[in-house]
Amino acid sequence: MKLTTRWLAAVCGLLILTAVGGRLTAQTTTMDITRLKSADFNGPDGKFDVEKGKDAVIALMKHHGYPMFPGIREKIWVSDYGQGHFMEVGLAAVMFKNNVTDRYMLMDLFLMPGQMLPEHWHLGGEGNPPKREGWLVRYGQSHIVGEGDDNLTVKVPAIHDGGKVTVKHDTLAGPGEFVPLNRELAHHWQMAGPEGAIITEVANVHTDSAVRHLDKAMNDYFLNPPK
Repeated sequence: MKLTTRWLAAVCGLLILTAVGGRLTAQTTTMDITRLKSADFNGPDGKFDVEKGKDAVIALMKHHGYPMFPGIREKIWVSDYGQGHFMEVGLAAVMFKNNVTDRYMLMDLFLMPGQMLPEHWHLGGEGNPPKREGWLVRYGQSHIVGEGDDNLTVKVPAIHDGGKVTVKHDTLAGPGEFVPLNRELAHHWQMAGPEGAIITEVANVHTDSAVRHLDKAMNDYFLNPPK
């Protein structure tokens, strides 16, 4: 598909299922994923609206022709890490399998255009070893950043630890390109290209309680999310 075609497809039809009188009815809305702002996702109380976040993820899927299946919306986890700047720093994911017995994991990550997945690393915990992972970009582009020589070209949002990161080796990956984590416990982060990114992550295991984020406020929010 040519780039021009993808830009024309940016305004996509978003199918929302709404319960009416016990039945599901279809409504069609439009959402241009390249024009969204962080304020679009905050409710009247200023807090992140998860359902609006899911709307954007579905639009991203449709924009790239990602295969959809019944019930996928309910499987989406999406967060702004409690900072109210979703389009700058945030993440959505669908966990397909996290087998802690046989130690294999598969999930898809969804990043909006220019969105940063904050710097983090994985400890061992709950009887599981540190996470060892790698990323296969399916759609769009992602700057996958970790340890190594500083060749960083993207700007870190100020909301992320005052614009700071500790690792700056940038691998710009596109569809079909796989980038592994260089070692256990290594810090890493990502930032999507101008059309966002959909990335398949493979690993030995994922343990939420063993994730640590560089930004203290984001770390506290992730480990103790609001009920």
